[in-house]
Amino acid sequence: MKLTMVLRRLAVPALVAASFFGGCVVTSQADAAQWKMLDARRALNNALTFLNAAEADKGGYRVKAIADVNQAISDVNAGIAAGRGH
Repeated sequence: MKLTMVLRRLAVPALVAASFFGGCVVTSQADAAQWKMLDARRALNNALTFLNAAEADKGGYRVKAIADVNQAISDVNAGIAAGRGH
């Protein structure tokens, strides 16, 4: 009986892990085809970090650049979703 109890305790975590990692593999394969878009999104997020850290007084251009980068991130996200067929 002890073996049965051990198997029951391990079954749920094993199923959860299998479904999680199975989903990661599918997502990774889908994203592998659009690695340039994912790299672009990373670069845009890095740019946004630097813009947010920059001094505020730039004649309004920093604020406009932040808005433009946010729009670009949204566009890249939409392109990634379209590439996945969503």
